[in-house]
Amino acid sequence: MLNDEPPPLGEDLDRLAIAVIRGLAMDAPLAANSGHQGTAMALAPLAHVLYSRVMRFDPSDPHWSDRDRFILSAGHASILQYSLLMLSGLGLELDDLRSFRALGSRTPGHPEAGHTPGVEVTTGPLGQGFANAVGMALAERLQRERFGAEAVSHHTWVIAGDGCLMEGVSHEAASLAGHLGLDRLVCVFDDNRITIDGGTSLACDDDVSARFTGYGWRVVELGDIGEDLDALESALVAAREGDGRPTLLVLRTHIGFPSPDHTDSHAAHGLAFNAEDVARTKKVLGIPDEPFHVPQQLVDAYRAHTSARAAARRAVWESASSGIRATPEWSAMFEPTIDGFAAALPSWEPGARVATRKAIQVALDATSELLPGLVAGSADLTGNTGTKVAGLTVHSAADPSGRQVHYGVREHAMGSAMVGLALHGGALPVGGTFLVFLDYMRPPVRLAALSGARCVFVFSHDSVAVGEDGPTHQPVEHLATLRAVPGLHVIRPADANETTAAWADAVAHDGPTVLVLSRQDVEVVTDGTAVCTGAGVVVDASDPHLVIVGTGAEVALAVHAATALEDHGIRARVVSMPSWDRFRSQSPTIVHDIIPSGIPVLSVEAASTFGWAEWADASIGIDSFGVSAPGGVALEHLGISVEAVVEAARRLASVS
Repeated sequence: MLNDEPPPLGEDLDRLAIAVIRGLAMDAPLAANSGHQGTAMALAPLAHVLYSRVMRFDPSDPHWSDRDRFILSAGHASILQYSLLMLSGLGLELDDLRSFRALGSRTPGHPEAGHTPGVEVTTGPLGQGFANAVGMALAERLQRERFGAEAVSHHTWVIAGDGCLMEGVSHEAASLAGHLGLDRLVCVFDDNRITIDGGTSLACDDDVSARFTGYGWRVVELGDIGEDLDALESALVAAREGDGRPTLLVLRTHIGFPSPDHTDSHAAHGLAFNAEDVARTKKVLGIPDEPFHVPQQLVDAYRAHTSARAAARRAVWESASSGIRATPEWSAMFEPTIDGFAAALPSWEPGARVATRKAIQVALDATSELLPGLVAGSADLTGNTGTKVAGLTVHSAADPSGRQVHYGVREHAMGSAMVGLALHGGALPVGGTFLVFLDYMRPPVRLAALSGARCVFVFSHDSVAVGEDGPTHQPVEHLATLRAVPGLHVIRPADANETTAAWADAVAHDGPTVLVLSRQDVEVVTDGTAVCTGAGVVVDASDPHLVIVGTGAEVALAVHAATALEDHGIRARVVSMPSWDRFRSQSPTIVHDIIPSGIPVLSVEAASTFGWAEWADASIGIDSFGVSAPGGVALEHLGISVEAVVEAARRLASVS
């Protein structure tokens, strides 16, 4: 504790605060007729100690860069976090809690980053928040190593439940965190031994402590101290003192406590409490049986206390870090600009043959010095996906300054950690794997879009051109899957020039971007300008009979098909459409200039044709799984060829 930090609230206010939090945990779900009260009730003392005694934050500035990050991985207990945000003065008021789970409220069913002040990441799908926390802890360490503890020195606190640790992503993320030695990461495991269906023994006999010890974590068994505030504080403060390992605190709790009806009942996981149950529990708590009872004197005292704690800590930080925060490097980390970025980008001459996965690596190498927040890595495919950046050292427990991360064969954890890195601030995560392994990381990609996290997901080996590995490794439906995600910027560049333009576009974009790249060499046929509008003309023809629209490697194929069509008296315009979502956002005039109405349109893409009806009258694609054969043979066998395009174009253009 700092010398000028205020003393704790005092026993009477502590007791009242916990009773009020438990009352709100019952009142809000009851009023909404929806929600989860039991976990929030059990964890009220822990959360109170975290917010009032342990965590470092500033109610006047929820975005203070050196605040501790709190993640409620068990996001179904959101009313717990909302209650503490309200009491602490972090942006919520009692009326926000009264509108819990209502349309347009700031207290949605699960915490949402960017929607509710004080919420760091979007949680709810179990285990995701836990894995996000690994990325947040990684971001803190990278920045502390770069700028020093005077400017960056905070912790990441997580509350995770049985469900979070059952989900497979927790294994991947915990293993990675232990390997990297992220000692500013503290997770409290809410060991209530209850799931929706019943006791955890129905499905799970894991020894969580042994499991995390095996991952390289420091594990502390706290036992049944959930009501002992001083013991909780001592445990949390001790966990804050790192020993080179992340820390798991195993806290035995009792869901629904102190309800005389539902304590330790699996029914308390969901909406179990009726008005009579609430009344009986409030009698035990010693608070009035009235909805949303929050004495104003408690709110005033709580907010004064948290503000005083913040003032003491913030003053020290402001003084110690002022010089560091005035440097251009700090500004470039937290307020990046891309001055000079275009001039640094490489370009290729027409006719060159370059795999777009190789082009992205050249682009990353050329621009990495302009991006001090760049954190690059892959799921054991660094060289294969073009995400190995020259000049970056490998991040490890021994070298915590390295910005090249080896995530291992952990696609799910990689995606989730990237979301945490991005939402922490000051980091631009780039992570690569094969497109087919989107199947292993779709949850974090979706949550990146939902939360607006500025990540760059690099998916290479984008079609059946992968070749001999066969249909298990050949993506077919994955592009359609990505394009269906709201708020996800998806780019499949035609060639190396569009790839560098796509990288610049991703850096400037304020949300998540997906780059879909080829394994095989692709002929350079564009100047890259189609990326900024989502589509552009590559080869034009006067008074064309049809428009051929392609993406990725199939654009070059379309160019050759257009040349062959000239022998049949057919004039074809060729359009590259690297980004459907970007093109969809253009004005009708721009859309018409590129794809005029009244002219038949043929699409060609080595993937599912699902969705192409929005743009095309006929489509060449692959609506089956692939085959095990060399890439070129597989493409030809599945109908992705110049001859197939010519034949389809002749039918569509009705020119004999």
